[in-house]
Amino acid sequence: MKPLLLPDSEIYYENHFLDDKESITLFNTLRKKVEWQKDSIKIFGKEFDQPRLTALYAENNQTYSYSGITMQPKLFTQELLDLRDRLKEVTGIHFTTCLLNLYRDGQDSNGWHADNEKELGENPPIASISLGAERVFKLKHNTLKEEKKKLLLENGSLLFMKGTTQHYWKHEIPKTKKIVGERINLTFRIIT
Repeated sequence: MKPLLLPDSEIYYENHFLDDKESITLFNTLRKKVEWQKDSIKIFGKEFDQPRLTALYAENNQTYSYSGITMQPKLFTQELLDLRDRLKEVTGIHFTTCLLNLYRDGQDSNGWHADNEKELGENPPIASISLGAERVFKLKHNTLKEEKKKLLLENGSLLFMKGTTQHYWKHEIPKTKKIVGERINLTFRIIT
């Protein structure tokens, strides 16, 4: 994995963690097999439909809460277990949970945020695998306004964030007016 070399962070990117054939097969399997849900999120006290579909899978029954949503996990599928084991070989980390996001088109998005919920621990490692359409991923430093990064997340790619990254950086998948296909994002985490 190639480091992004941004201050106050440990972020790595591998554009071909999975090959094209494997990525397409996995995308099609998960698209059909996963129990996708649509939730409402609270932003500044108001409720909005979350602009994407989500699902939570885990090896345990630990819930995950963010933006006023508490998600109950389903047990890992074999495909997710296999990916989790491959991630452990690369990162040395045993992930317990996977939050999946389905971006149906360019209007589905994920606004500026840090993955800093207390159940993820102090310096949470997050391994993010992209399947399907490419989408832009933006990063911005919380206090160093000139520190920004834009990255195109490719089909089969792995983005790995750890250390103090979530303390100093926010990230987003912005909306786009471009016509884009569906994208599944698998974010592996530790919740014990």
